[in-house]
Amino acid sequence: MAIIALGYMVIGSDRLDAWDGFATGLLGMQRVDRGGGLRAFRMDDRQQRLIVSDSAGPATIGWEVPDAIGLDDLAARLEAAGTRVARAPRGIAEERQVADLISFRDPQGTMLEAFHGAVTADRPFIPGRPITGFRTGPLGMGHAVLHVADADALLPFYRDLLGFGVTDWSRTPYPLYFFHVNGRHHSFAMVGSGRTGLHHFMVELGSLDDVGQGHDIARVEEGRLAYGLGRHTNDHMTSFYANTPSGFFVEVGWGARTIDPATWTPHETRDGPSLWGHERFHMPEEARARMRALAMDAAARGIRAPDPNPGPWPSSGCAWADAVITRE
Repeated sequence: MAIIALGYMVIGSDRLDAWDGFATGLLGMQRVDRGGGLRAFRMDDRQQRLIVSDSAGPATIGWEVPDAIGLDDLAARLEAAGTRVARAPRGIAEERQVADLISFRDPQGTMLEAFHGAVTADRPFIPGRPITGFRTGPLGMGHAVLHVADADALLPFYRDLLGFGVTDWSRTPYPLYFFHVNGRHHSFAMVGSGRTGLHHFMVELGSLDDVGQGHDIARVEEGRLAYGLGRHTNDHMTSFYANTPSGFFVEVGWGARTIDPATWTPHETRDGPSLWGHERFHMPEEARARMRALAMDAAARGIRAPDPNPGPWPSSGCAWADAVITRE
């Protein structure tokens, strides 16, 4: 598998000040001063994970490969399949804080980048609000989810060409495919909503209290909370969703399961997206009621997910928190 993690997200927006407050004050990221029409934010020992630029397209997903050979192999495979690949200019690689990258689009037109050699920061990560840190490391930044017009039509591109592993899929309440590229349950997913664009990206925090306090912050700001606190059926994440300054969502979660890609068996899920909660405040009441009914049905059938293991996560989980634990 050439792609090993979701490395970064690039968001195009002219609302840079609004993104400053959202990324630091709610998500807990650290702003990296870049100036001009660009903002960059840290989550861990990487120099940056989120970039907001007033000159970028709506959303770009940055996928990490192990090295230069892996990047060249991926470019060759894409070109052989008829996907146009562009080698990024040196200035773009410097802006992304990576050694080298390529750009290309999926069949729907979503801009994707693949890179190697992300720059490591020379100073400790300082969160924008008091949190224990983000779960990143080999699991990557988190996950990204796209609205797509036809999920089945896009499946071969992500599964067969990019080499993403299918974790699970669902047909209710709409077509959904979840893909893994490492031990994270999913680093990418497609929602067959008939629309196009970014549905959300997810960041996973180090403790449930981090998420609960973020939920309180979002709840008191008019229009900020998109989904209330809840727990997903497939990745077991406890999370809420916030409306971003760009109109899509960010999922803020804790406690997601990890899998072993070597032994995992893809399967269909039929329990709906949430075991409980995730009240969808952004939806009309009729649609909210349908989603609520799915969770009530799962509850009536006694569907449960195991609780995540307590205590410190593995040393590969969160570089900043591990450093704090080690010092203590």
